[in-house]
Amino acid sequence: MIDDETRYRAVGSRDARFDGVFFTAVRTTGIYCRPSCPAVTPKRVNCAFYPTAAAAQGAGFRACRRCRPDSVPGSPEWNHRADLVGRAMRLIGDGVVDREGVAGLAGRLGYSSRQLQRQLTAELGAGPIALARAQRAQTARLLLQTTELPVTEVAFAAGFASVRQFNDTVREVYDRTPSGLRTEVSADRRGGAPAGTLSLRLAYRGALDSDHLIDFLALRAVPGVEEVVAGGRPGVRTYRRTLTLPYGHGIAEVDGLGTGVRPDRGWLDCRLRLTDLRDLTTAVHRLRALFDLDADPDAVDGQLAADPLLGGLVRSRPGLRSPGHVDPHELAVRAVLGQQITVAAARTLAARLAERYGAALPEPSGGLRLLFPTAAALADAEPADLAMPEARRRALRGLCAALADGTVRLDGGVEREQAAAELLALPGIGPWTVGYLRMRALADPDVFLPGDAGVRHGLLRLGHPGDPKAAAAAGAAWAPWRSYAVHRLWAAASAAPAPAATSAFSSSASASGSESDNA
Repeated sequence: MIDDETRYRAVGSRDARFDGVFFTAVRTTGIYCRPSCPAVTPKRVNCAFYPTAAAAQGAGFRACRRCRPDSVPGSPEWNHRADLVGRAMRLIGDGVVDREGVAGLAGRLGYSSRQLQRQLTAELGAGPIALARAQRAQTARLLLQTTELPVTEVAFAAGFASVRQFNDTVREVYDRTPSGLRTEVSADRRGGAPAGTLSLRLAYRGALDSDHLIDFLALRAVPGVEEVVAGGRPGVRTYRRTLTLPYGHGIAEVDGLGTGVRPDRGWLDCRLRLTDLRDLTTAVHRLRALFDLDADPDAVDGQLAADPLLGGLVRSRPGLRSPGHVDPHELAVRAVLGQQITVAAARTLAARLAERYGAALPEPSGGLRLLFPTAAALADAEPADLAMPEARRRALRGLCAALADGTVRLDGGVEREQAAAELLALPGIGPWTVGYLRMRALADPDVFLPGDAGVRHGLLRLGHPGDPKAAAAAGAAWAPWRSYAVHRLWAAASAAPAPAATSAFSSSASASGSESDNA
């Protein structure tokens, strides 16, 4: 927790590390800003601080036109916190309030609407409706300034119930009419993307090791569903994949930073093609989770860099992230497919299932042709299509049935401990699979996998014993960022050939592809 004096010092130094963590409202101007706003620092007596943009808007402040506080990275708290507020913010970010209303959000969280309203208002200064409204306003601005869609279509695509509500919100938040907000960006910039494509920037704070992210995703890319290709600029690689979304489907492209670009540039270039624009907020939220863009690398790296074992790795590669996923059901299926086999073999098996049970896109896009199969489709998969041992086949079908009927939930609103217990109760699902899903599907920053082959190899390369007991002892010092330490060790394991004494594990060392403790 930080106090207001610390916040004011951050504003005075224009510290971008705090962008999205809090917002500064200036009473004399009626505007609110991100901490790094380049405007003249206001007097302390004129400043008020709010934990969310929605709270600042609810207090009557409008967004600064210079620093665009609505486009900052999200607070890292909403990624990592496991309490009611953190879980609610993850679901609101995914668009649950727009699709299911406050009652639907409360039902997913196991609270009444009144309890939820009270808890969010007490801590964030805004309830779920206000938080969703602020998110809709940001989506509307994005559509107005990156597309030539008619204003009426923008209103409904952003999630507003009526054009009047849309107009009133835009005027209140931005002190502009929708048309006025659109004209702030030139027509050339709005028309720069190909027809039907939304071009946007995914903001992040601190340093970002995009090479690690692209390498990690490329190694696991399922043909037809994902691919990594050369980008539009020299030295840039682009990750592309299909998305299954609440109202339709989409194709996402995210560029790495490329050669010669500073790791702290502050954004990744992204392009989206959606069959239904109402999915824009959800698609952006899920891509941000995939690339871990709301993390605070200064907090993570600051602690891990001080560790005698990991410090050298951290200093040599700052900004390494812990990738999430765009679809927790897909990730769960792929985690089971990867038990006790190499990543390459698991990817091949996933590709076969995608060909057999995935929905085909109406039109292929490059190498992308398929949506990954749903859990319901795979729960009824023919045994002949599941080329794996019988025990793992039962585990996969049991997991898919539990995901399809809601017995097990892996969305951002679940309690992590409850989800872990439900997964462990399924046959063939052991601690490695549960830990991997907590780390990637549930955004848990403090997961350690002491029995993982890649962790073992990474520790051995650092001159430390790699057995599970020794690994767990070393990992205790890395809390609460052990998920990031796991990725550091995986990266170290893939940097050179595996030690001769442990060559039996080399096929999965760089990719954590084995469920070493499952039957």
